[in-house]
Amino acid sequence: MRPQKVIDKEMLSGLTDVFRSKGYEGASLNDLAQATGLKKASLYHRFPEGKQAMANAVMDHTGKWVEDNIVKSLLDADESPQQRLKNGLSNIKMFYDEGNKDCIFRALSMQAGLTLFAEQIKEGMDAWVSTFTAIGLALGQPEQDAHNNAVQALIEIQGSLIVSRGMNDITVFENTLKNIEVRYLKE
Repeated sequence: MRPQKVIDKEMLSGLTDVFRSKGYEGASLNDLAQATGLKKASLYHRFPEGKQAMANAVMDHTGKWVEDNIVKSLLDADESPQQRLKNGLSNIKMFYDEGNKDCIFRALSMQAGLTLFAEQIKEGMDAWVSTFTAIGLALGQPEQDAHNNAVQALIEIQGSLIVSRGMNDITVFENTLKNIEVRYLKE
């Protein structure tokens, strides 16, 4: 068997960038092949079910990264809740390249993508809310407040990414993360 020329991690990173920037409908096979360094035939060899399988792989890859780097840092029992929050927000900043990268949830929830990926998007958002609820509880917030703050944090993070991109000003995203930290730590 010939060695793979494109490493899976690099391939998934390329696919993720295309889906993030163009959405599911807008991502052409040419775009996806070019981003991975593969020819279309090789891309189909890896993903016989086509573009939907590529997007599913991206969702799985993204979900694993979020789990390993954001969720685990927010739930790390070896750190104080304050430090966990700071670490988690720092990893969120890294995940979105300081506000330069679009959210995969947004990108795949447009047009046909919402129908195709609704369950994965809901699971991902539920994970963010439950994790931020847990950090709120660890910081002493009442359960309902912790849940409400978690939903608000998700709204603010996702919304600030859109506004940052639309205004070409990543400070909107940066300030949102700072505001979330202040809100959680002052309560």
